[in-house]
Amino acid sequence: MLLPTTLVGSYCQPDWLIDREKLKGQYPPRTRAAELWRIPDAFLKEAQDDATLVAIREQEMAGLDIITDGEVRRESYSNRFATALDGLDLDNYGTVMTRSGAPVPVPRIVGPISRARPVEVEDLKFLRAHTDRKVKITLPGPFTMSQQAQNDYYPTVADAAMDYARAVKDEMADLFAAGADIVQLDEPWLQAKPELAEEYGLAALNAALEGAAGTTVVHICFGYAALTKNRPAGYSFLPQMKDCTCDQISIETAQANLDTSVLETVRGKTILVGVLDLSDHTVETPEIIAQRIRRALPHVDAAKVVVAPDCGLKYLPREVAFGKMKAMADGAALVRAELQ
Repeated sequence: MLLPTTLVGSYCQPDWLIDREKLKGQYPPRTRAAELWRIPDAFLKEAQDDATLVAIREQEMAGLDIITDGEVRRESYSNRFATALDGLDLDNYGTVMTRSGAPVPVPRIVGPISRARPVEVEDLKFLRAHTDRKVKITLPGPFTMSQQAQNDYYPTVADAAMDYARAVKDEMADLFAAGADIVQLDEPWLQAKPELAEEYGLAALNAALEGAAGTTVVHICFGYAALTKNRPAGYSFLPQMKDCTCDQISIETAQANLDTSVLETVRGKTILVGVLDLSDHTVETPEIIAQRIRRALPHVDAAKVVVAPDCGLKYLPREVAFGKMKAMADGAALVRAELQ
């Protein structure tokens, strides 16, 4: 399909499910954050299932072509998977600095990082069972996870990143076997730490992607708009992605008003073009969305464009999230009609 539409990953979680004020008042959790949930443990899974169904249906109602589970069961995009791995001390936290320069608690690596069991496979099966459209599920990438933990075990963080890569590779294999059409690895720290990304991050990412049995995406962003207000003029780590073995790259263009000519450096890859400015709660018109899509077309073949938000919709009010999502689908339809 020409110009298919999808979320980056997350959709806004209902206020009855999670304390959204607490969520917005902190950086995305790297450790477990059970205090964010409003539902008692005995009923939490059922509530998360119900909220996931709402997220699926609202994506379908808005007209999206590729459906995610909205990451409804997650406190953050990364901690559901990252804190399920072996080799971590989750009770005696370490500390790292966020990309904004603030200290946050993180797991401490105290042994070999490994995956003892599938983590998101049941989430994927639930998603697959409740839509007949293509489905995508997301995982944190190995480089990003290596930057969101305190290394008290490995000789170098690069060594930790490679073991994270093995855990991600195993999870991806199970997700594709369970029916995923697309698996996306979220790697915002490639942009935040480009020197380390070149040193070992890309190698870890490619190790995780090796042998993938389906379509793979890597999402690179500048951080959630609700938490990171200022955008640089361009990506510090994008041309290097031509050497990534992923099929697709997901980027922001809307909030940063990105010079889309940079996409020439990764020509040949399918690009998820971010067209929703998540720093502004005004719902864009379909024509604004169409204009943002058109800006990319001189630099990406139309057959290799997927239309998406800049980043996750997790922090938006629900009516804004749905309105923007529908405008995105309608804007893509305008350009699709022009191209056809």
